[in-house]
Amino acid sequence: MKYAFPLAAVIALVLIALIAVQIPGMQYLFGVVVPYLAMALFLGGFCYRVIHWAKSPVPFRIPTTCGQGYTMPWIKYDKLEAPVNTGQVVARMFLEIFLFRSLWRNTKATVYSGPKLTYESSKWLWLFGILFHYSFLVIIIRHMRLFLDPIPGIVSFIETGDSLLQIGAPVMYTTDVTIILAILFLFARRVFNPQVRYISLVNDYFPLFLIFGICTTGILMRFFIRTDVDINAIKQLAVGLVTFSPTIVADISSLFYVHLFLVCTLLAYFPFSKLMHMGGVFLSPTRNLANNSRMVRHINPWNPEIKPHSYAGYEDEFREDMVEQGIPVEKELPAQGE
Repeated sequence: MKYAFPLAAVIALVLIALIAVQIPGMQYLFGVVVPYLAMALFLGGFCYRVIHWAKSPVPFRIPTTCGQGYTMPWIKYDKLEAPVNTGQVVARMFLEIFLFRSLWRNTKATVYSGPKLTYESSKWLWLFGILFHYSFLVIIIRHMRLFLDPIPGIVSFIETGDSLLQIGAPVMYTTDVTIILAILFLFARRVFNPQVRYISLVNDYFPLFLIFGICTTGILMRFFIRTDVDINAIKQLAVGLVTFSPTIVADISSLFYVHLFLVCTLLAYFPFSKLMHMGGVFLSPTRNLANNSRMVRHINPWNPEIKPHSYAGYEDEFREDMVEQGIPVEKELPAQGE
């Protein structure tokens, strides 16, 4: 059921768009209204989650440390695994965000007869994670040519580099292959790895099926169903969406609306899913804090100010009650009449 529900949901989304755009007037709904709603949900939800996380209190310094911390000046310490200043934290965050340094240290545990537990290095998750994320990034940048006129030089440069192998006609992009391979690996890992399969939920499979559907429909439009797709009409619609003057052209195929609807679903789903790790990684206290709790005193700014209360003041406030309960006091109650 973990696989059936998300797969059925993606198939239902495809059928909804495929059938609905055959109805006159529905092209405007799926080509204009839905993209604007999806973008509003994406931006609003993304900002809300980031602001909510930023306002959450962090009462302790809890950076993840995997190496020798700073102790004495003559003892060498690990500047990336136990950073003590802002520069070292920035370097650690850079490697984490752009090179997935934590995944590079990924290990797998295997139990053999005996019983014997062994730990082995496993770089496959890091490799396909890199392939997936950078392929996705390059594909997004490539698609900017549809929204911008004139096309920036950096977009043309990246597109040229992506098609450098010059395979087939039309030219096959390298990222079209690598992202499909990465998705298949991530899905197979959740299916065939017993430990990962046990902890996987429906919301782990749905984004994989959804992104696979987006990539598949895009590849179909580029290589197999080109006769019904008018790239000029699509660019006219895309530029119109960006300039808030959208125009629906009748020459756009139904498959394009399916592709666009799946993209909009991903945008709307993004802020409310685990995909928000894209923004959350910058606000993770296990990564963005320096390991300097023994060098810098951390005082919670949200704690109320507590004024010192001496014992003499405490006794002055509660002396009568203390005497009544038989608790010795340093200063006796004044005699009656004094």
